[in-house]
Amino acid sequence: MAQQQHDGSSQSSDLLSLLSAWGNNFTTQTSNTFSRLRTQDYIRLVVIIGGYCLLRPYLMKLGAYMQNKQHQTDARASKDEDTVAGAKLTANDLRGRTTQRPKIAIPGVDSDSEDEDKDDWGRAARVRQRKFVRQMLEIHEKKLRDEAEANSDKDIEEFLID
Repeated sequence: MAQQQHDGSSQSSDLLSLLSAWGNNFTTQTSNTFSRLRTQDYIRLVVIIGGYCLLRPYLMKLGAYMQNKQHQTDARASKDEDTVAGAKLTANDLRGRTTQRPKIAIPGVDSDSEDEDKDDWGRAARVRQRKFVRQMLEIHEKKLRDEAEANSDKDIEEFLID
């Protein structure tokens, strides 16, 4: 029993010494690597890191575009399979005597695909805001016209009363 406890403590000390050696090797190698760099190596390092930072957003957008395209083709394929499997009509379906919704998908109905386009995000809100601004401008201009007419009437009254 005492022998097993001794083996466990030696294993933990071996593990600690191994981790310590790895830490020392890492710090030594890192400091030696950066101390040996020439100006050309620093420039190369800056160009590589800068290029990565500049290109990464575009690569991410490209990846997202490709993934979205793949999802759309997969969804279209599964939708086509569902349409083929679910398009079996019965006489009652044609007469409108079914208690279920029709199994045929009508384009544009019950689909939000128009709203999911990336370019149209917030379009309705922008249109609503423009209409609101136009209405407020019209009200303001009408108010200014009414005030101008009232002022012109006051000017005429001065001449008529005297």
